[in-house]
Amino acid sequence: MNQRNTIKSLWVVVVLMFVATVVRGQQAATQPATPSVEPPVISSASGVLQVTPKWTGERMKDGRPKVSDDLLKRMRNVPITMAWSILMNAGYHNAYETAADWMIMRPDQALVGRALTAQYMPAHPDLNDAIMKQGKTEGRIGNSNSWPIDMLQKGDVYVADGFGKIVDGTLIGDNLANSIFAKSGTGVIFNAGVRDLEGIEEVEGFNVWHKGADPSYLKEVMLTGINVPIRIGRAVVCPGDIVLAKKEGIVFIPPHLAERVVTEAEAITLKDAFGHERLRAGKYTPGQIDSRWTPEIQADFREWLKQNRDKLTVPPEAIDRVLNSTMRNW
Repeated sequence: MNQRNTIKSLWVVVVLMFVATVVRGQQAATQPATPSVEPPVISSASGVLQVTPKWTGERMKDGRPKVSDDLLKRMRNVPITMAWSILMNAGYHNAYETAADWMIMRPDQALVGRALTAQYMPAHPDLNDAIMKQGKTEGRIGNSNSWPIDMLQKGDVYVADGFGKIVDGTLIGDNLANSIFAKSGTGVIFNAGVRDLEGIEEVEGFNVWHKGADPSYLKEVMLTGINVPIRIGRAVVCPGDIVLAKKEGIVFIPPHLAERVVTEAEAITLKDAFGHERLRAGKYTPGQIDSRWTPEIQADFREWLKQNRDKLTVPPEAIDRVLNSTMRNW
């Protein structure tokens, strides 16, 4: 009798275990599977295309528009006010950042180039771990603040939003400054701090816009994206924008407007140079120069351009464009 009860109890246990297994299987079947987790995107050529859709010319490997070296060279002569005005008229109202509150290493040296952007944020362990793991998977070397530097090419300007952090927010010292200049030949714009300022100053030709110098190391800061849209003060900066920085401020020029800014500024520069010269000579009154020019003044301007074609700071080709009757700007 006891043996039968024992056998019966064992069968009950087996049945209950079977039922529990079936129930668990049914529950698992009705629960959604854990979705696969995509790694964080550090830099993406397709992402650059999304924010530079109006550019139709050549692009670099990382997706940024490749505005020609000739335009970059001519851009150095464009006054900040002219560039700002042209962009405002084109509907770009958030492309200018004032020089106020910035430390400029060489204020009399224009900083011009194609923006390579980087976004930094206060460190968050989980996100930073994911970014560092993905960076290692992509073959990136060293600390994350060196990754944008590894991507620089000649004519680039490294533009970084370091959320204004100076103490423990020093994105570069003299070693990284030398590396940046060797790769780009230009400089940097950092909404953050720098260290080893004396050593950086020894890099001849290297220009730095920053928020302050501090001897501390970079701490509690993480990189969250390269070649992504960022904010620098009042301005939005997209990867591939043309940086025009002078002591008056910074203009970030969308690449598809770079040629327009240069050609219109060159025409205005010629017109202003002629007007200033004629005003100093007393040939015309301010009212005549500031209003629409008469046919006589227009003819005088054309003759002045021909006589001074090889003496002006504007390239001769630009003067020829102004002389072209279809491209007059007066």
